[in-house]
Amino acid sequence: MNDPRRFDDLFCEFGPIRLRRFFGGEGIYANDVMIGMVFRQDTIFFKTDEMTRKAFEAENSEPFSFHKGKELVVTTWFAIPDRLYDDPEELARWAREALAVARAAPAAKKKARKALKPARPPKARKGR
Repeated sequence: MNDPRRFDDLFCEFGPIRLRRFFGGEGIYANDVMIGMVFRQDTIFFKTDEMTRKAFEAENSEPFSFHKGKELVVTTWFAIPDRLYDDPEELARWAREALAVARAAPAAKKKARKALKPARPPKARKGR
């Protein structure tokens, strides 16, 4: 893994992030929520939904894609526009939108509900 602090200056207006290994790249986490990922020589991709994706498409950003066998899989993660690498304030706005999308995702909601549930005591084991 590359330097885990290399994006700290870029995300200074957004807040602290943490990088963790993620398949062949790294996930970008705000607290425990994955808002982005880093692949292809430090290209940052943010999570998008139908609404936020429009801004990425307007900037001609490309979605993250990969081959699974012979099939090309195109994801809803989009490369941030190049101009954002020099604009921490504007990047923070895009990162906040990616965080909102990630928090609204069904998997994130399920994880949050699970975290809020009180732990059940273990079932009593019958003697052998």
